[in-house]
Amino acid sequence: MKPLDRDIKIFSGNANKPLAKAICTYLDLPEGQINLKTFSDGELYCQVTENIRGMDVFVIQPTCPPVNEHLMQLLLMMDAFKRSSASRITAVIPYYGYARQDRKDKPRVPISAKLIADLISAAGAARIVTVDLHAPAIQGFFDIPVDHLFAAPVFVRYIQKLEIPDLVIVSPDAGGVERARAYAKRLGGNLAIVDKRRNEVGVAELMHLVGDVKGRNALIVDDIVDTATTLTETAAALSKAGAREVYACFTHGVLSGSAVEKLAASKLARTLVTDTIPIPKEAAAKARIEVLSVSELLGEAIFRIHNNSSVSSLFI
Repeated sequence: MKPLDRDIKIFSGNANKPLAKAICTYLDLPEGQINLKTFSDGELYCQVTENIRGMDVFVIQPTCPPVNEHLMQLLLMMDAFKRSSASRITAVIPYYGYARQDRKDKPRVPISAKLIADLISAAGAARIVTVDLHAPAIQGFFDIPVDHLFAAPVFVRYIQKLEIPDLVIVSPDAGGVERARAYAKRLGGNLAIVDKRRNEVGVAELMHLVGDVKGRNALIVDDIVDTATTLTETAAALSKAGAREVYACFTHGVLSGSAVEKLAASKLARTLVTDTIPIPKEAAAKARIEVLSVSELLGEAIFRIHNNSSVSSLFI
């Protein structure tokens, strides 16, 4: 790696300290000093405790649960950087919250993903780095550059080492077909799709399987697993259809409610997830989750952005 050629600072909120530390280790940089605390009434406080005048500032903060608190913390930090005369502020948001509310699918509802984009831009961000947006079109909600990275290379390298025979890649819904097709192309497997219809928010009903999984090893790929209902029901449907073993990989492990218990009781032989959202070791062990890090991917993106070199090869 070439040396960083001008002043740079890496800061982190409280959302994912381990990931920020791993990124700083990859870049061989110390983490920036900032004082973050919460007042007794719930208001957040932020003070940058070192000089950042003229610095290229990167702030690492996924908007993961508690989403509103971490989002507000991100906004306050960027405002503090802006008022401290940073030369440029890049928001590194490994998990972009509110991304599932990206259109008006019902009367009289907000387009929350667009509102969050406006807030981040207004707070002072000059650039965004994120991983596996729920809808790639969200990039168009910003009037500033967005580097949309993919966790696929991290998963593909790991899965190739497992040497799983007779692999078929499964999309748990029609919206994820493009993602599943990309995995199938790289891993050399066939493609299957589960027809899923959602009757109410957070509740999905599995309909039927398109594709042949009988006697094969199935790999479910998705971007977000929240309650894990869709994932576990998809795994059960694949087992019922004759799949030999069922694996899963997903980028963002929100794992709300009883998701960990559902995964622990599921038909999944192995579940892979990245560390865009921190997952407690106890929960990972109970749910048989293996956590793969995106720290090198994000660290390399930060390095290239800072040095004004191409980031496009990281999009593949």
